[in-house]
Amino acid sequence: MEEGPGDISRLLERWSGGDRAAFQELIPVVYGELRRLASHYLQSERGGHTLQSTALVHEAYVRLVNAKSPHWQGRAHFFAVAAQSMRRILVDHARQHQAGKRGSGARKAPFEEALTVPVQPGLDIAALDEALDRLAAFDLRKSRVVELRFFGGLSTAEISEVLDISAAAVRNDWVVAKAWLYRDLEPGETSQ
Repeated sequence: MEEGPGDISRLLERWSGGDRAAFQELIPVVYGELRRLASHYLQSERGGHTLQSTALVHEAYVRLVNAKSPHWQGRAHFFAVAAQSMRRILVDHARQHQAGKRGSGARKAPFEEALTVPVQPGLDIAALDEALDRLAAFDLRKSRVVELRFFGGLSTAEISEVLDISAAAVRNDWVVAKAWLYRDLEPGETSQ
């Protein structure tokens, strides 16, 4: 029997309250969704990528479990934090790979292509991460909207819930952030 969003929220609430049994119940419930998200992200990576979706899920899960005193505010909050964790893992992995292979000639996908589903091969995750950090320096909310949508796979309604803003504000932030990032990541453009 498949668990619904409310069931996940109840398990997270119990886990936040210190119920370790709830954590054990939660693992199989969220694992499939985390694996789907991980597979989605890894589609953008180069061929022969050494990080597999199972390893990405496990690393993200370890980080989530090791979080000090988690106070989950529900399903959307959990997946938002999971998205942030996966982003960090992918960026760290990409930076390690790039450190040894600067200028390897890998094709870079235009950002507009990269934000379509499925993720396009050749997306430079490290460059996207750096651009999101630059965007966050002057508009943290727009950066978070991109992170939650792109890395977290959250819907407009879920992002609205996590950030406590209207769905219209989420849609507006998404459009503006995409345009800003597209310009920032365009070859030959200078960083903001």
